[in-house]
Amino acid sequence: MDRALLIFSTLLALLGAVWGAVSVHRGLRTRWTLVFMAGAFVLQLLFLEERGQLRGACPLRDRGEIMVFLAWALTMFYLVVGRPYRLSLVGLFTAPVVVLFQVVALMPGVMEISPERSVGVDAWREAHAAISVISYGGLALAAVTGVMFLTLDRQLKEHHLQSGLFRNLPPVRELLAAVKRLLWLGYALLTFGIMAGWMMEHRGGWSHLLAAMLVWLLYGGLLSWQQWRGVTGRRLSLWALVLFLFSLGVFAWV
Repeated sequence: MDRALLIFSTLLALLGAVWGAVSVHRGLRTRWTLVFMAGAFVLQLLFLEERGQLRGACPLRDRGEIMVFLAWALTMFYLVVGRPYRLSLVGLFTAPVVVLFQVVALMPGVMEISPERSVGVDAWREAHAAISVISYGGLALAAVTGVMFLTLDRQLKEHHLQSGLFRNLPPVRELLAAVKRLLWLGYALLTFGIMAGWMMEHRGGWSHLLAAMLVWLLYGGLLSWQQWRGVTGRRLSLWALVLFLFSLGVFAWV
């Protein structure tokens, strides 16, 4: 049942991506992308609730569950933060990422088919895992918004001013402000996640917490650079994307 929920959620996100792309190509705005993504969000919640019941804990015990939790967090941030912007465009850039994460989760061997029930759940460990992954939803949307900024910046430089994509993208100033806010929000949540990590028992070693600390330091360095020295919108957007991809690699390795 949980696998069926994930498949249908992935299909709804895919529909959101396709519908958004078709609408933009025609130069139209649509709220159907928002509807499809909201439906995917509900199915993600049902999936995570079912896996949580099977686990008897927060469903973050294997890489498949982590990918779905991350997709859920990204979708949540899109639904909350994307509303002030032109929804079809935020969804157009967000939905494919959600689809990618969930397709990876559905690949054979990535997610346990019959998960074991957890015994002796550590509340601090649960908080560390959940808040850290939720923070990645904000950082992921910062990367997605950065891609939108880079796309608009390139279209401006190449004078593609009549395309449907250009006409529907939010102004560069709004996109840059969104990148900054999402980076700070994701960083603040990651900070709380790491604080919970220091309080939990470390029976399984320190590798994940040290990886989170490395990511925290890198994002902190970027935000400090932006705050005190100033960074161009293009560099900030590019680094938001690079750091997010790098951080995914770090956690996949540990």
